[in-house]
Amino acid sequence: MSSLADFSDITQHDRSLAEWTWLKVGGPAEHLVEPRSIDEVAAVVRCCHENGVPCRVLGSGSNLLVRDEGVQGVVLRLSEEAFGEVSVEGTSVTAGAGALLSHLISQSVRSGLSGLETLVGIPGTVGGALRGNAGGRSGDVGQSVQSVTVMTATGDQFVRSEDELSFGYRYSSINELVVLECTFSLSEGDIDETLKRMRKLWIMRKATQPMAHQSAGCIFKNPRGISAGSLVEQAGLKGESIGGATISERHANFIITTPEATSSDVLALIEQARGQVAKQFGVDLELEIGIW
Repeated sequence: MSSLADFSDITQHDRSLAEWTWLKVGGPAEHLVEPRSIDEVAAVVRCCHENGVPCRVLGSGSNLLVRDEGVQGVVLRLSEEAFGEVSVEGTSVTAGAGALLSHLISQSVRSGLSGLETLVGIPGTVGGALRGNAGGRSGDVGQSVQSVTVMTATGDQFVRSEDELSFGYRYSSINELVVLECTFSLSEGDIDETLKRMRKLWIMRKATQPMAHQSAGCIFKNPRGISAGSLVEQAGLKGESIGGATISERHANFIITTPEATSSDVLALIEQARGQVAKQFGVDLELEIGIW
């Protein structure tokens, strides 16, 4: 049986995760492991399973809040270039889970392909985007998925095809521990027209979201037929602050942070917003961000 000591060359202990999240808050990972290959991912995952060590995967941290006390066990970070490669073959594009969504979109558009440009301005990696079916009013990432390569908590690797997957509003049926790569089925498109659509969407997002500030994107999912941000705003909480965390004046479904903020500040503000919306409108807001 292997132990985590076998991976000392790719492991950092008690490593702060704040710098790896967009909110820039939160405590350390007990063990931060950055594998260099899929074989190393499998070896670490099997080791965790055999030794009963909790294991999580960190993407770009754009939709994540880490508690101040940090995370027990192993946090895997697929930061090596091999996990971020994007390749194009005809109208199919294959991207590693560690590839930035922005890189995937730009590669697709430059190749004359359409289908992913509606995701412009949405942060994160391909793996994280798939797991939460990232998207907006113009579409989501799941609409273009052809297949996803995943790894289970025991280190087994296999491919899930389109007909084995389901996607919904901020939901995917991908429940395996690690997403390794995804192949997207796109369509040929006029590059100039695609770029025009991208610019229009980018301008809209920039005008309505606090993109210049530290945030984790939308905090809450929109209840059916209702805007979560609108509910928080109607509850009178736009601009409300606790410590170094503030509900954005530009979009009330965003919480922005200052360098002095703590995860506890953000959590307290989330609970205040949920409590006031429930009290005033009888709506229970569901979290869109992940909390570790």
